[in-house]
Amino acid sequence: MTQKRKICAVITARPSYSRVKTALQAIKEHPNLELQLVVAGSALLDRYGNAVNFIEKDGFTINDKVFMVLEGENKTAMAKTTGLGVMELANVFYNLQPDAVLTIADRFETIATSIAAAYQNIPLIHLQGGEVTGNIDEKVRHANTKLADIHFVTSEDAKQRVERMGEDAAFVFNTGCPSIDIAAQVLAAPQLDFDPIEKYGGVGGPVSAKEPYLVVMQHPVTTEYHEAKQDVLKTLRAIDALKIPTFWFWPNVDAGADGTSNGIRSYREKYNPQHIHFFKNMEPFDFLKLLANSSCLVGNSSVGIRECSFLGVPVVNIGTRQNRRLRGANVTDVNYEEAEIKQAVQDQIAKPKNTKSTIYGKGDSGKRIADILATVELRYHKTISY
Repeated sequence: MTQKRKICAVITARPSYSRVKTALQAIKEHPNLELQLVVAGSALLDRYGNAVNFIEKDGFTINDKVFMVLEGENKTAMAKTTGLGVMELANVFYNLQPDAVLTIADRFETIATSIAAAYQNIPLIHLQGGEVTGNIDEKVRHANTKLADIHFVTSEDAKQRVERMGEDAAFVFNTGCPSIDIAAQVLAAPQLDFDPIEKYGGVGGPVSAKEPYLVVMQHPVTTEYHEAKQDVLKTLRAIDALKIPTFWFWPNVDAGADGTSNGIRSYREKYNPQHIHFFKNMEPFDFLKLLANSSCLVGNSSVGIRECSFLGVPVVNIGTRQNRRLRGANVTDVNYEEAEIKQAVQDQIAKPKNTKSTIYGKGDSGKRIADILATVELRYHKTISY
């Protein structure tokens, strides 16, 4: 009997789980693969939605948990968290002895996964390399690419960029994004069959999903973290002025997250807007159902660039966080200006929903990733062709 390949996936944050969930499931179910799952970073913290609860509810066995987030939510805390992550994950990999490690996307914690694996000669798999955004995430993403041995990219644009970075084309696979797999499931049954407030609680006004509504997800930009509070206040004022029912989600744990959170709390305390309800987190499937039935997504999350392009949901993308990322016709870009945000939202909801795009995949990414992992050469060194 052939021994199963042990693939260790490290989930470090709430968005990372939705990005890779279907790939994890496909790895778990593949006859020639064994899934080892490590949950770390903000994915373990209640104030950021504690994604571990959803992971366990979905039936995954967690092999280890790594508490590594230092308080502060500033650039120094991010650097120290990364260092702590390298130390802790090195021990985890030593104990689990995986055949390969999977790191996801571009959050600052992901470079800790890459370093801990690469220095122990463990083949490194990187998901979502080759994309561009223009902030610190781009540095981390490209650093992960250079440390990685196998690349699962989400578009042809990204594939060409990874190859131009000197990576061997034989180990660069355009599988699409696993998050699109969930979006495809949503499109097959798009009805909003749950009450968001009844199921997930949250705080704020008694907003109903039975009438047209907005979804807001705005994160701090790590290279502009000192402006996070003022940036979110501009969006809050624009959304408040529109008086449209709104479901608003808490930010990621990045430098500036305390500013974003403080801006939300102070605005709520002062103005108590009754048409806005705030949530920490939702299960990936429920979140995409909420998005699919919304009039518009507002903010700067990559979900507006990826999943919303597939779902055909109009998006008002604010600021620089998604700079230069490949996008569909559903996205309108604006600056952090209250009047500009307000007008863009009004324009987007006045249009018919956009044509759906498959630039990030067609809904079969997870299975494709598992099938490749079962047969691809697992190497842990490479040379660059000149």
